[in-house]
Amino acid sequence: MIGMIQKSRSHCVVATALLAAGLVLGSAESLWAAEGGGHSLLSGIGISILAATILAYMATLMRQPLILAYLAAGVIIGPEMGFAWIQDKEEIQTIAEIGLILLLFMIGLELSLKKIKEAGTSLIVTGVSQFILCTALGLGFFYLLGFTIQAYCPCEYSILGVKIIGGRYDLLYLAACLALSSTTIVVKLLYEKFEIDTLAGRLTLGVLIFQDLWAIVLLGVQPNLADPKIQVILWSFLKGAMLVVLSLLASKYVLGAVFRKIAKLPELVLVASLGWCFLVAGSAAYLGLSLEMGALIAGVAVSTFPYNLDIIGKIINIRDFFITLFFVALGMKIPNPLVNPGLLGLALLLAVFLVATRFVSIFPVLYGLKNGNRVSLLTSINLSQLSEFALVIAVLGRKPDFNHIGPDIMTLIILVFVVTSVTSTYMIKYNQELQQVLSRLAERLGFKPIGAQVTAEEEGEPKDIALLGFFRVASAFLHEIEERRPELKDKLVVVDFNPQVYHALSQRQVKVVYGDISNMQTLHHAGLEHAKIAISTITDEILVGTDNQRLISEVRALAPHAKVIVIAQSNARALELYKAGADFVLRPNVATANQLLPVVESLLRGEDAILREEELKKLARREEILK
Repeated sequence: MIGMIQKSRSHCVVATALLAAGLVLGSAESLWAAEGGGHSLLSGIGISILAATILAYMATLMRQPLILAYLAAGVIIGPEMGFAWIQDKEEIQTIAEIGLILLLFMIGLELSLKKIKEAGTSLIVTGVSQFILCTALGLGFFYLLGFTIQAYCPCEYSILGVKIIGGRYDLLYLAACLALSSTTIVVKLLYEKFEIDTLAGRLTLGVLIFQDLWAIVLLGVQPNLADPKIQVILWSFLKGAMLVVLSLLASKYVLGAVFRKIAKLPELVLVASLGWCFLVAGSAAYLGLSLEMGALIAGVAVSTFPYNLDIIGKIINIRDFFITLFFVALGMKIPNPLVNPGLLGLALLLAVFLVATRFVSIFPVLYGLKNGNRVSLLTSINLSQLSEFALVIAVLGRKPDFNHIGPDIMTLIILVFVVTSVTSTYMIKYNQELQQVLSRLAERLGFKPIGAQVTAEEEGEPKDIALLGFFRVASAFLHEIEERRPELKDKLVVVDFNPQVYHALSQRQVKVVYGDISNMQTLHHAGLEHAKIAISTITDEILVGTDNQRLISEVRALAPHAKVIVIAQSNARALELYKAGADFVLRPNVATANQLLPVVESLLRGEDAILREEELKKLARREEILK
């Protein structure tokens, strides 16, 4: 009986979501055609999902983004280049638009305003300037190629001998879209490489958040391009700002109470979230803004809720279903390149330009803010692809009520997305190796690495303790030294390539060498041969270009009499490191268990208030470099 009730509730959730979406989009009648149209729609959805599943599996084997698989599925089953299993491309367009709305709602949910508020100078300056510089470079470059802003649509013109069927705002759309990078691709690849929490990773994610904010601005301007008067655009922004304020107020004083009441009822959390999304989307449409912008605002309004992750977890499966149809439908619209083969060559040129603009707009800014060659180049490499958000903006620009760009411009943007998604996958996968090559080139051009100017006296001063790499354990270790054994601070040398760590340690009068611990020359430069103890507190998963076993052999080669301390995540790995010659292996799991046992005993004695107060006092006193 309970199972039947839960199943019934589940059906109600889906039905409610679909009905709400259909009402907002004003197209519920298209879902159920009178003469078998519903069957046509359902068969189209079935073919699309099946093709997307097969192609997605193949993309996973080849370690390519799933979005590319969905686009390829649309190409294969569509009438332009494929088998024409779906003749009418508009059959699933309505449901695909629901996916677009849910996608933007999810982007809003994951947009952390708190992170932007806490961002440092480097992130704020880069986040603001990157989009402006890339767009400005795009406007100039594409204008020189021959793209313009026309007074009518559609129009025909030639770019490098390639005939283009364009629209009124081709130049503007190309420049703005090519300034945005892909959150989905970047986050997935950096997460797999354990580089999310590195300085370059944090800067990359921060720039992506700022790009989302710029995209919100674009969505606000988009409906008024047909009549681009200053007062019209200002009035549009005013309406958008009003919707943001009302949404934030509603989320604070109304939604907060609602979600607290229903937090223990998962199906109601899902329904309430979707209802809120489509309510704000419908309100945006009523105000003359786009449905998509309304969905984005709805997500941002509830992004600070403690239930945020729970909402994301419940919506993500529904979102994935609809967004799969969105990208499959988009793939159906890609025309046969043989009809206009010059488009592919032009797309390759635009892809090269996109990658170049990332380095021109990001590297000098970060380098000028003292982040060094390595971090500045890694951030530029990580952002060298086109965003799925750009596809959204381009799709909206092709809508009949906008009609801002022509079909060939839409095709160019999709092709650039495909090309840069593939190349970016390998650029991020091998970003460390690529960065090393580009760093040597940057040094030849006069961009000196951090710590390049070291006096002979400083270089020759031997230290007893060499800390190889500086992350959270090392940060805590340094604090313990400063608190309990300050005399050891003068015997310490740190080797790391985080510029923030370099500057912070220099201010604390700790000898620090900026460089890669996987490089023997760097270790020699740090005076490792004079060290009595060499310590690595970074696990193999996070180490870049090396591992703890290799570090043991490098230390033994440079300083055969030094004692070596390394770290391992498992007992089996610890045994391997002992066999490799480690004198002691740190095990975080054991250390945590040793700390946990007395805590459990204290709680069993009812000393929770005392224990908590003591820990809060300890945390308040700790002034570590890495917070």
